[in-house]
Amino acid sequence: MTTSTSEAPVHLPAPPAPPVRLAAEDLRLAYDDRVVVDGLDLALTDGSFTAIVGPNGCGKSTLLRALGRLLRPAAGRVLLDGRSIARTPTRDVARVLGLLPQTPVAPAGLTVADLVARGRHPHQSWLRQWSREDEAVVAEALTWTDMADLGDRPVDELSGGQRQRAWISMALAQETDLILLDEPTTYLDLSHQIDVLELVARLHTERGRTVVVVLHDLNLAARYAQRLVAMRDGALVASGTPHEVLTEQLLADVFDLEARVVPDPVAGTPMVVPVRRLHR
Repeated sequence: MTTSTSEAPVHLPAPPAPPVRLAAEDLRLAYDDRVVVDGLDLALTDGSFTAIVGPNGCGKSTLLRALGRLLRPAAGRVLLDGRSIARTPTRDVARVLGLLPQTPVAPAGLTVADLVARGRHPHQSWLRQWSREDEAVVAEALTWTDMADLGDRPVDELSGGQRQRAWISMALAQETDLILLDEPTTYLDLSHQIDVLELVARLHTERGRTVVVVLHDLNLAARYAQRLVAMRDGALVASGTPHEVLTEQLLADVFDLEARVVPDPVAGTPMVVPVRRLHR
């Protein structure tokens, strides 16, 4: 006689969720009496690549400034590694978080190498001056971004794409594991937009950086980011993977846009094909 036994399936425990590195809780942001963001909650996990999208004036850049401690909330709070970012010493924040504004400006005549060296300032003090380690970090950042040959060039003589790579080199030299970028592809042609976003993607995949970027181009956001956060009128409307967020209904609700969403023939990510503007 033969007997058969069936083994109960083994249920392995789910891997722990990555920790939240940066969070907004019931955030209200305002310029004087004009409220731009109100009641916003957001959690950004370690090792994620998030793109914030939305129409002009919806509060994307304002939110990024608050997350980077450049704008004090009117209400609510921003948490960095579980601590109030407003109560964290500036130097401690700068060692963990780097922010590149939309159109950063370098002093006239400042060379690329000197700009990148400024990324080492949070690691220095009157007890710890410029060192061989700093020199090595700057050299590596310039090499990694293909800017080593331009180290002696003034930043204001570079092309737009080169200038953005120089600023990203500075963020890399800062050795923060959180990087916030406000519209890094603004004013760049398409090839340079791809160049910059490929570099940012490498920072995420090869260097393990947690990246938050404000982008206008929905198709590029869907191709490069793991997660999209969609905003309208100062509120968070949707958050999730590009497939979850970029639906035809959301495009109508958030962007007043009738569009078709089809697979990107290269990446397989959602690709938005506009049809017409919806007038409310």
